[in-house]
Amino acid sequence: MTPSTSRQGTFALAAVCLSALMLGLEISSVPPILSTIEQAMGASFRQLQWVMAAYTIAMTTILMAVGTVADRYGRKRVFTIGIVAFGITSLVCGLTESAAVLIVARFFQGLSAAMMLICQIAILSTQFRDGQARGRAFAWWGIVFGAGLGFGPIVGGAILALASWKWVFLVHVVLAAVTLLLARAGVQESRDPHAMRLDVAGIVTLSVAVFCLVLFVTQGPVLGFGSPAALGIIGLSVLSLAGFIAAERVSARPMIDFSVFRVPDFSGALLGSMGQNFSFWPFIIYLPIYFHVGLGYDSVRTGLALLAYTLPTLFVPPLAERLAQRWRPGIVIPLGMSAIGLGFVLMRIGSVSAQPGWLILPGCVLAGIGLGLTNTTATNTITASVAAERAGMASGADTSARMISLAFNIAVMGFVLVEGIMAYLSDTLGVMETAGLRSFAEKIAAGDVSVAQQTAGLLANVAAPQDAIDAALVAGFGWVMAYGALSVFVLAALSFWVFSTGKAVRCAGNAAQRRSA
Repeated sequence: MTPSTSRQGTFALAAVCLSALMLGLEISSVPPILSTIEQAMGASFRQLQWVMAAYTIAMTTILMAVGTVADRYGRKRVFTIGIVAFGITSLVCGLTESAAVLIVARFFQGLSAAMMLICQIAILSTQFRDGQARGRAFAWWGIVFGAGLGFGPIVGGAILALASWKWVFLVHVVLAAVTLLLARAGVQESRDPHAMRLDVAGIVTLSVAVFCLVLFVTQGPVLGFGSPAALGIIGLSVLSLAGFIAAERVSARPMIDFSVFRVPDFSGALLGSMGQNFSFWPFIIYLPIYFHVGLGYDSVRTGLALLAYTLPTLFVPPLAERLAQRWRPGIVIPLGMSAIGLGFVLMRIGSVSAQPGWLILPGCVLAGIGLGLTNTTATNTITASVAAERAGMASGADTSARMISLAFNIAVMGFVLVEGIMAYLSDTLGVMETAGLRSFAEKIAAGDVSVAQQTAGLLANVAAPQDAIDAALVAGFGWVMAYGALSVFVLAALSFWVFSTGKAVRCAGNAAQRRSA
């Protein structure tokens, strides 16, 4: 390798890693500022949910389609477009004073994030062909992406304490400019001459199905889950899902080849990918509110406490890889999900104890360890369970399953949190279920600390309204922790069962071979 090509490779790797850092930060640095956004913009609880869900839905919408576009028109070209779009949408997010505009900007930010993410992998694969160099490149990419996810909460909390919440978004304008310069200097253009047409039918039907599903969960309590409008929304989601399945079955190059679901290792590992997003990742959206309001932490302490939740995910994957080689993924993935579930159980117990911090933080650490055991093991198993030429499709299916389950569970956890708060106010304090009770509960769930000034009508007979509000919030979070634990335990059991069927089939096949020999 000549000095010039070595320097070009360094620039390319720096561009890929810096874009990965932006993606990681934009996922985990936003939750600590949501309560501040709620106060600054007067956003509703459902709008705060959409601030996060819009990003993940957008990534799901075009993630696999972007791969086809990049293969046809050039990975460098799509990568640079994604960088520019991410910088522009980050600027809009940081400058707007409207919650509606923020949600729309977050959606387009998610689209640009998908463009960067899918091209990162393709650029590393094509520009670093030597095995050792490729291994180092992917290692750096994984470390930087994980650092963005792991340190995002404390970065968000520190920015909030030292400057303004707007800089959580505006910092990406500067990072995007630097990334663009590095990409133009280092990334080589590459294409796939055999790239096929875009699967428009699959993209549209899947997008409508996911959007309507999340819309049903978020708007169902207001519309009434049995109302014609709500039933129409969920009906459209089901019809769109059926349309997606039909479109994929007739497509020459489908986004998802459903035959891979018959491979036990693929399906078992995919349940592991989804299990994280029924528990660990959606909960990080709401956990800062619990630390800030439920435990009384300031923004910096909240960011530091969130490190207990995220940092183990950086250090456990090497151990998970060794355990998977020794015990096989069919043990490690369900074990990791079970550890997440036990972490949620500890947090649930801690939430009702006199000194919650003694169990909440260890529960966070245990959940983070469980994610570290599950995350990369599931990804590696999914891609290894299919033929090499289908690894891209398998990786796309894995990412889509993660994003869809994440968007869905952001909405579900928000619904469970509000229902838990309402149940406490109604059952424990005797508050009548009026039309304003849900709105009141949503304000509590959003961490609106000024809500105590609005309690004269609802908590007229309560001596300490703020104490009652804090207790209602803690009770609601108890429901969410129970939901996270139950969901991940169920998926862990299903994953173990699916992996076990594959082991049984392999054992039967080996026995048949021995008899024939």
